[in-house]
Amino acid sequence: MKLLRTPDDAFAAVPDWDHPVSYVEVPALSGGDATLRVAYVEVGSPDGEPVLCLHGEPSWGFLYRHVATALADAGLRAIVPDLVGFGRSDKPADVTDHTYERHVAWMIAALLDGGPRLSGVTLLCQDWGGLIGLRMLTDRPERFARVVAANTGLPNGTRRMPDVWWTFHDFVTSTPSLPIGFLVDGGTQRTLSDAERLAYEAPFPDATYQAGPHAMPGLIPQEPDAPSAAENQRAWAVLTELEVPFMTAFSDADPITRGSEVPLQQRVRGAQGEPHVTLPGGHFLQEDCPRELAQVVVDAVRRHPATRE
Repeated sequence: MKLLRTPDDAFAAVPDWDHPVSYVEVPALSGGDATLRVAYVEVGSPDGEPVLCLHGEPSWGFLYRHVATALADAGLRAIVPDLVGFGRSDKPADVTDHTYERHVAWMIAALLDGGPRLSGVTLLCQDWGGLIGLRMLTDRPERFARVVAANTGLPNGTRRMPDVWWTFHDFVTSTPSLPIGFLVDGGTQRTLSDAERLAYEAPFPDATYQAGPHAMPGLIPQEPDAPSAAENQRAWAVLTELEVPFMTAFSDADPITRGSEVPLQQRVRGAQGEPHVTLPGGHFLQEDCPRELAQVVVDAVRRHPATRE
C-alpha cells in the first residue's frame, strides 16, 4: 500500500482550525507490519465529557470547527478525527486500498483501541461519519453514552440511493481531479467563502491525493450481496436492540439523506421517546447551523447525564 502524507504547510492558511493536532499509528491492514497515521484534534477541557465528531465525504475535520467551539463553550470535549484518506491523516494512494471494512477498523484502532481510547463518548456523526461511526457503536456499544446521527444512515443494500446521489456518484468516480471545495459548497445552503473552499482543498495538493474521495461512493452497499452489506445487516441487528440514547438531527434541505432518519427513529430501541429534531440546512449542516447542531448534543448530554460508579 502506497501512502501519501499532505505536507503541514498545505494547512497554513486554513481559517479557524489551528488547534494542536495529535496522531496515532494504526495497522494499514494491507499485509505485513505496515502502519498508517490518523490525525485528530481535541477542543475543550480535558475534563469535559467527550464528543466524537465524525465527518464524511469529501470533507475533513475542518467541517466541525464551529461545532467543536460551541461544544467546548458548553464544557464538553470535542474529539475531531480525520478519516483515513482525508485531512491530515495518511492517504492510501490507490482507490482499491479503500474498503468499508478497513475504514471501520482504522477508526476503531485509532480512537477506541489507541489514541484517546474513548469511553463514555457521545457520537456525533454525519454522512460517512455515520456509516463508519454506527459500525463502531455496534462493535463496541459499551464505549458509547449517547448518539446524535445527522444526515446519515447505515445502508445494507436494501434501499436504493436517490437519483441526486447517483449524479454525485457518477461525477466523483469519473472526474480525475475533484473540485473538493466546490463539492462541499454545493452541499450547503449558505455560500462558503473563498478561504473556506480552499480549506477543503488543502488536504489534496493534487489529484494523486484524492483516492479516498474517489473511492467512498463506490463503497456504499447497493445490493444485499454487495461488499459490507452483510456486515451492515448484522450491525442493524445490534443497533435495533441497543438502549444507548439515540437522537436524529437531520436537516430540512438535504435531498441525499432525506427520509433516512425514519428507520433510525423507528427501529433503534434507544431512539424511542427521544426528541428528534429537524434543523435548517443542507447536507453539510455543520456549515449551515453549527450552533444548533451542537446544542442538540449539549441537550442530549444534559438529558442523559453520565452514570457515576
